[in-house]
Amino acid sequence: MAYGRSLCSASPGPPPLTAFLDAALAAAIVEVREAKGSTPRETGAWMLVSPDAIFGTIGGGQLEFLAIAKARELIAENVASGALDIPLGPEIGQCCGGRVVLDIRIAGREERTELLKRAGDEDAGRPHVYLFGGGHVGHALAAALALLPVRTFVVETRAEALADMPEEVEKRLTAVPEETVREAPAGSAFVVLTHDHALDFLIVAEALAREEAAYVGMIGSKTKKATFKSWYLKNGGEEARLSRLVTPIGGGEVRDKRPAVIAAMAAAEVMRAFS
Repeated sequence: MAYGRSLCSASPGPPPLTAFLDAALAAAIVEVREAKGSTPRETGAWMLVSPDAIFGTIGGGQLEFLAIAKARELIAENVASGALDIPLGPEIGQCCGGRVVLDIRIAGREERTELLKRAGDEDAGRPHVYLFGGGHVGHALAAALALLPVRTFVVETRAEALADMPEEVEKRLTAVPEETVREAPAGSAFVVLTHDHALDFLIVAEALAREEAAYVGMIGSKTKKATFKSWYLKNGGEEARLSRLVTPIGGGEVRDKRPAVIAAMAAAEVMRAFS
């Protein structure tokens, strides 16, 4: 049994980490103390291991298998802590070429409290992504972003369009979606794909006014892009700001226009913008 990688959830009920710790009478923390050369994860990456489940990852492969086995050995023998120094080469069937030192310790009450705080801090620091529109592509993009280390909001004017959204995303029903752009924290990403072109234009104009926005994207075609440009410049928009607009979202290289494909490409664009 494995738990998801999302640290916190906007849905009712306990966040995944809380649920894991509540279910695990005994658990060990595996943390990357040193990462030298080419390694799957960075220093500070961590995961939790219980006798029958895991939460998170330190990179997978043989490295993780060895770490899980060692953690479960400590739990079974009731040993407080241990360590592994693992070369990532042919000795373990992993060819990264680096070296990883892992600290492994039993998660007592204090460690569990600290983990929850740490997870909360990490979650609070996640960049915000605002999806305007809950249509087919909006649903697919929300599902794609729900798996990633971002905080996703779906903003809609129609209550029915917010139904069946992934539990991990936050839903906002509003008659004035452009106000959400103004209230968003600095460095947010805005993806505009509503059912109404005129509304798209208003929201994009607000987003382009946010100079520090990480990403501003709009679904559409070359014709829609040209129409928006004409409208934007006639209404006081600036060429410099317009150059930051990504449209169509997901790029034009892939001809497959199915929602899931567009969502995958757009999610990659957003994550690249945050890097």
